[in-house]
Amino acid sequence: MHNLFDDLNPPQRRLMGPGPVDADPRVLNAMSMPLLGQFDPAFTSYMNEVMVLYRQLLRTENRWTFLIDGTARAGIEAALVSLISPGDRVLVPIFGRFGHLAAEIATRCGADVRTIEVEWGRVFEPSQVIAAIREHRPQIVSVVHGDTSTTMAQPLAEIGAACREEDVLLHVDATATISGIDMRVDEWQIDVLTAGLQKCLSGPPGCAPITFNERVEARVLERKHIEQGIRPAGFEAATGMIIASNYFDLTMLMDYWSESRLNHHTEATSMLYAARECARIALQEGLEERFARHARASRAVCAGLDAMGLVRFGDQAHKMANVTGVEIPSGVTGDAVRSMMLEDFGIEIGTSFGPLAGRIWRIGTMGYACRKENVMVCLMALEAALCAHGYRPPPGEGVAAALSAWNEPDA
Repeated sequence: MHNLFDDLNPPQRRLMGPGPVDADPRVLNAMSMPLLGQFDPAFTSYMNEVMVLYRQLLRTENRWTFLIDGTARAGIEAALVSLISPGDRVLVPIFGRFGHLAAEIATRCGADVRTIEVEWGRVFEPSQVIAAIREHRPQIVSVVHGDTSTTMAQPLAEIGAACREEDVLLHVDATATISGIDMRVDEWQIDVLTAGLQKCLSGPPGCAPITFNERVEARVLERKHIEQGIRPAGFEAATGMIIASNYFDLTMLMDYWSESRLNHHTEATSMLYAARECARIALQEGLEERFARHARASRAVCAGLDAMGLVRFGDQAHKMANVTGVEIPSGVTGDAVRSMMLEDFGIEIGTSFGPLAGRIWRIGTMGYACRKENVMVCLMALEAALCAHGYRPPPGEGVAAALSAWNEPDA
């Protein structure tokens, strides 16, 4: 007896949590295009186009701007495992769950990890990070730009300048902010940035854009090794310690994405199509226009929550524009509200982790999901679910306030 199951037919949802969010239909259409061989000239042309598109998206001239096959975490791992030799000192400023992730990955790479922490719901003053750089003298700083677990965004420009001054490499995890909040890789002197498709780019999880500069290139080439079986005649390995991961070895990925097209893995064809379309859509809209749309949605969500008598979470001066934290009212069971919104309205919002588990909801307005009708329907559903679970906001005022805020002229 075979278990064939039914045809795949997922329920319709509005994904308005911290990610993943609804994929843009144009991205899904791109993913349905025919597969090509990985060295077909048409396909390598698409690879080159991806590099050009993501340079524009990230405002960088970096030659090495390409994709890591795997979720956003794969990009972080590729950057850190390729840069860190055992014993290297790595500084990780932690203001939420994903700083802890970077610290764990660095620890697994054998780094001497130093951390500084602030309470979840706050970010660091740049001076705090700069002081820690000067105290700990790391080779690498790894910092999250926007941590969806806390809904906070860390200012980066002064940190990048300090890292350059102290000859420290700066890695930034921009998974949650790419194309939704301003990002200037070259201007902010970011050495290596990694991201993902599943948030503001409105693609599926499964590949991770990465960009890095000549400083990173020089560092990883000190560890260059090519696996036997594809190694060109006469190649001599670098004298540095071999990178611990074959799959995430940036030096071999550079050969794969360069003109030499030295075989490494088999590129995830449909994911590359998705990444190409994600970036093309964002650039077609215009980056400043896209940032303004996310800011407008944030303004509307905040106005609606305020009118409902709810309390926004965290330092609002550093709130991410694409996700909003809101405290769960006393006496309300947060998961019961989320379940009702999902089952009765088809809307998903997020809970949180660690010290914020059961304390806040997270409402995402990212990419394709960042639309006026989504904000209004989400707030209506939240009001109904709250009423059903013992909290009665002023009827209709949340949506009215959100609509008014959305229609205000952008600053």
